[in-house]
Amino acid sequence: MNAPAPAPAEESRTVLTTPPPAAPVPATSAQATPVPVASAPVAPTSAPGTSVSATPVPVVSAPVAPTSPAPTPSVPAPAPVLVAVGHGSRDPRARAALARLLDRVRELRPGLDVRLAHIELNAPLLDDVLAELAAAGGRDAVLVPLLLAPGHHVTHDLPAALAAAPALRARVADPLGAHPLLVEALADRLAEAGWTPGDPGAAGVVLASAGSRDPRSGAVTRRIAALLGERLGGVPVLPAYASAAAPTVPDAVRALTARGRHRVAVASCFTAPGLFATRAAADAPWIASDPLGAHPALARLVLHRYDRARTTLPVRELAAV
Repeated sequence: MNAPAPAPAEESRTVLTTPPPAAPVPATSAQATPVPVASAPVAPTSAPGTSVSATPVPVVSAPVAPTSPAPTPSVPAPAPVLVAVGHGSRDPRARAALARLLDRVRELRPGLDVRLAHIELNAPLLDDVLAELAAAGGRDAVLVPLLLAPGHHVTHDLPAALAAAPALRARVADPLGAHPLLVEALADRLAEAGWTPGDPGAAGVVLASAGSRDPRSGAVTRRIAALLGERLGGVPVLPAYASAAAPTVPDAVRALTARGRHRVAVASCFTAPGLFATRAAADAPWIASDPLGAHPALARLVLHRYDRARTTLPVRELAAV
């Protein structure tokens, strides 16, 4: 009898597990440049009981683009100082009237440095204002004469004052002159005084101004008179002068009366009250307008002269004057 076969010995089995295969990476075009990505080292997998040295994966940093300093914003140069130059008067109303005029200029141009100066009789004097600006350094200036026409003050006094401040860069604007804004102010002041043309054949106007021996001054005044006559609808307007030129206001009144003009008004072509304006008003046979003073149109004209000078006239290097 055969003996039963022995049972087979128990087998020792070890089950090895392996990570699933990595998903395939899509192919990229040859032109694409991979961006290196920094990653932590990954320990390799191995069968149990197998010792494998971990190999660190090098960390690659992406290149950093160089940075350039931010541009410094440019700061615009300050606008030139507007120095409004009046003649000066012993009449205390004169300085106050010019101060009100410059307040209107500041309202029209907020932030603009506007200063008042006088050729004589009133403070601050032009020489003192220019010396103060020169001492401050680095500021340009535009001198705007508060005068109606060229004359000795414009052609001599202002350049002499500038020459006394050689460190200051400055321009000199034209006088107020024969401009529609000036004529607007003259017509409004006449209307305020009670001007009505009434019978056009009976009305006339005398344009009273300071006067000058400079022939250019007379030409400008005659042009202002012509423009005012047009503004008033063709009423004759004769220029007259308080000094240095003819005719006087009484002479011009008589000339208009001789032509049948019996309603004669005096238009005061002065920027501020003073001796000349007072005398001219006293010679009016009918009405006389007030000086131009702080009229809004005159404030606009001051800024017009300032802007024109700063944009069209060269800076005067006063050391060479």
